[in-house]
Amino acid sequence: MTSSAILIPARYNSTRFPGKPLTMLDGIPMIKRVYDACIASKIPTYVLTDDVRIASVFQNTSVIIDDKDYANGTERCAGASTIDYMQKYDQFINIQGDMPDVTTDMILRVQEIIGQSGVATAYTDLKTKDLQFDANTVKMVHNNVYAHWFGRGIAWGSQHLGIYGYSKQKLLAYTNTKPDTYEELEELEQLRWLSLQLATKIAVRKVEFDGIEINTPEDAEEWNRRNA
Repeated sequence: MTSSAILIPARYNSTRFPGKPLTMLDGIPMIKRVYDACIASKIPTYVLTDDVRIASVFQNTSVIIDDKDYANGTERCAGASTIDYMQKYDQFINIQGDMPDVTTDMILRVQEIIGQSGVATAYTDLKTKDLQFDANTVKMVHNNVYAHWFGRGIAWGSQHLGIYGYSKQKLLAYTNTKPDTYEELEELEQLRWLSLQLATKIAVRKVEFDGIEINTPEDAEEWNRRNA
C-alpha cells in the first residue's frame, strides 16, 4: 500500500515577501493556517523551514529545521525525504506555504494522479482579468492530462496552484539537477521537471478553488478583508 506525507516548505526570507509564513491572517500566522488545512486531510504533515521563528509557531508538531540554502521548495522537500524516518513514505505532497485556503479535496485529487508519471499538480480556471495579467499568478498550459508549460508573463491558460505530488524516486532525482535558463527567468521551480535534465511529464488535475494565494502583502490584506 502506498504511503504519503505532506511537506510544507516555509522559508523565512522570501525574495518577494520576506517573513511571509508569519503573516497574520485573522490573527493566526499563515503557516499555521496552511498546516491546519493539511492535517484536516488525515495525511501525516511536516513543516520544513530554515528559521526558528517559524518553527516556534508549532508545539508538538512535526517541524524539520534545515538551514541549507536550497534553491526552492522542491529542493527542500527532496532534502527532507532523505531523513531516516521519512523512508516509510513512498510519495510526498508539497503544499506551498502561501496556500491558506487549500482544501482536503484539492490535496486528494493531486494524490490520486501521482502514479501517472511520478509528478503531479493542480490547476483551476482563471476567474478574473486581474489574475490573468498578474505576474504573481502562475499560468499553466496543458491538455487536461499533462502540463506543457508554466509562465508568469503569459496571460492565458489555467491558474496553476501551489500543490505538487511526487513519487520518492522522482523527488530524489530532482536533487541531482540544477536550475536551467527557463526556470531562472520565470522563477518557477516546476519548469525543471520539463527540462532536458529530467524530461518528466507532469500530470494535472482540475480542482475548484475560491481562495487566495498569498504572494504579496496586498494579497494578505485582501484575504483579511474577505474573511473579516
